[in-house]
Amino acid sequence: MDTPQVIAPPCAQPGSPGTSGPPDVTPTSGVIHVNTRHVSGFVIIGNHLAQHHELSLIAIGLAVHIQSLPAGAKVGIKVLTDRFPESEARITAALHELEAEGYLHRSRVRLPSGRVVTRTISYNQPGTTAPPVVVAPPRQPRRQATPTAPEPAPAPPPPPAPEPAPALPAPVHVPPPTAPRTPPSPLPQPHKPTTELLRTAAAVLTDLRRHAPQLTLKEDDIPTLVPGVAAWLERDTHPDTIRHALTTDLPTPVKHPAKLIRHRITTLLPPPLPGTTDLTPPPRPKTLVIPLQNCDTCDRAFRATDPGQCRDCRTDLRQAA
Repeated sequence: MDTPQVIAPPCAQPGSPGTSGPPDVTPTSGVIHVNTRHVSGFVIIGNHLAQHHELSLIAIGLAVHIQSLPAGAKVGIKVLTDRFPESEARITAALHELEAEGYLHRSRVRLPSGRVVTRTISYNQPGTTAPPVVVAPPRQPRRQATPTAPEPAPAPPPPPAPEPAPALPAPVHVPPPTAPRTPPSPLPQPHKPTTELLRTAAAVLTDLRRHAPQLTLKEDDIPTLVPGVAAWLERDTHPDTIRHALTTDLPTPVKHPAKLIRHRITTLLPPPLPGTTDLTPPPRPKTLVIPLQNCDTCDRAFRATDPGQCRDCRTDLRQAA
């Protein structure tokens, strides 16, 4: 009575009835395969190619197409471009991907006839060694039999060393059309450019490289930018304030220091302080206008500061006297 007795069969394993293999569970999401066994017209592709993590889909599809072709089929860029809707540039890039990963090797070889052709070797498993390819010599014309002993057949020439593939020309970058540039604003000018003011402005520009080495100016740039800094100093701007405005938030890298400083001097110019009248430009001289007068003798109009006689009447009067 101590031995347990089995009174019920064990639970059935999930899966298809009548099978002894692993359970056939249909996934609830993702891909579902419906496989039919091929008996002809197929090619074996490894998962290392079909699931490659670094190749593009165009490169994977192109490798599958090349491996499915018979030996001797043409796989040049022009042929592939005519066969598929992808552009020549995309097919060229896909061939370079396959060469980099070891699925393809292309070389330029010269045949014994002198013709240069492209030899393409496709690897279904990268890293394998290709068998040596022997190029048949050109056909010799058939000679008539002579009673002399036959000459030995010439030995086939060794296969030439593969030449590197020619480098593709770099793509030409065509910039998009741009709108016409507006001319830059004129550089501010001081109203009273004294010698001391210009000397201080030159010192501020020369000292910029100590605070921002990327703003090192050429010697010819200093006299051009001095009037703009002098206009800042004339408006009672401290040199430290000017230095901070010119060296803060610089772009990386600074390609044209002089152009950048000119732009900031022009666009960040502070307004004059209230109550400063010495910065206003001097008034323009008034144009002297001589009024019209009527001659006392002939009543002709003439210009003069005081009324009287015109020039002709004064001349006639002097001649009569």
